[in-house]
Amino acid sequence: MRASDIRKLTVQEVEQRLQEAREELWRLKFRSATEDLENPLLIRSRRKDIAKMECILQEHRTDIRRLAEREDEGAET
Repeated sequence: MRASDIRKLTVQEVEQRLQEAREELWRLKFRSATEDLENPLLIRSRRKDIAKMECILQEHRTDIRRLAEREDEGAET
């Protein structure tokens, strides 16, 4: 996943994808310990995705760069 794509997501979406990536990394590591993976580079790729998401969330929290904010469609004033 590219950093520009991650920055287009909301904080909740990034946190959800981060959790999913961590779970997938755990499954990949477990599978690699018990059997051969078809593509062992998936572990490296998933670790890099996790690092990107964590860095982007940290940028958002420290006001270096804000993530996208979605407006509620039903909240018209």
